[in-house]
Amino acid sequence: MKCYRCDAHPCTCRDRVTLYHGDAREVLAWLQEGRLEEPFDLVLTDPPYSSGGAMRSDRNMPTDAKYSRSEDVRAGTADATPAFLGDNRDQRSLTLWFSDWLAQCFRLTKPTGACLSFIDWRNLCCLVDAVQAGGWVYRGLVVWDKTEAARPVKGWFRSQCEYLVAASAGTIARQATDDVGKCQPGVLRHPTPRDRHHLTEKPVGLLVDLIETRRDWLTILDPFAGAGSTGLAAKALGRRAVLIEADPVFAAIAADRLRQQLLF
Repeated sequence: MKCYRCDAHPCTCRDRVTLYHGDAREVLAWLQEGRLEEPFDLVLTDPPYSSGGAMRSDRNMPTDAKYSRSEDVRAGTADATPAFLGDNRDQRSLTLWFSDWLAQCFRLTKPTGACLSFIDWRNLCCLVDAVQAGGWVYRGLVVWDKTEAARPVKGWFRSQCEYLVAASAGTIARQATDDVGKCQPGVLRHPTPRDRHHLTEKPVGLLVDLIETRRDWLTILDPFAGAGSTGLAAKALGRRAVLIEADPVFAAIAADRLRQQLLF
């Protein structure tokens, strides 16, 4: 395996962000074979949720239809962002799949490290179970408030929040008296990006806030990099990051974004 950007291993990229193109479980297994200088401090990732509908037929729709507004799909004005893979598992298989790669990430993380993984309300239970099956200590939830710009639902509640399942690899210093970082709110408000490179893209500013929570989160792993936003956030903060993306379309998009000057 070589860095997707500089075609070398170890990575020679000046900003210390390495992007691998390949299946997450295969690349994670490869990294476990003594190819890391040191374990990671933080796993920060946004895996496929396998959500987007109440029925199996809804969940199995192409993602470029599933995550676009129905009126835009009917009108032919849906977001032109490419569809992505791996988003059609049912809850049982999703939990097993989560558990698999989370266990691999656990083995690549320092005993003092942590994991923050995005999920929505539909499959939140799957991820909470999977982090514990993977060896992590479940520490609770962080709420991403997408603000009032989120899609309205008349006669019901606005679909305004997604979540991060927070977990640690072991004991983690998190008392108010410890000078280890910020005292973050439990709800972080950031609107979704207006010009998206990925259908489920997270705001770089939100990822910056998450990484800045602790000063000792210096090395970051994202096994589902998508369009590379975690790498951009790490780059903005001068942190090291290893990104993995299976889809060649998004691996190329992420590589291109990481070459550019930071604009967010």
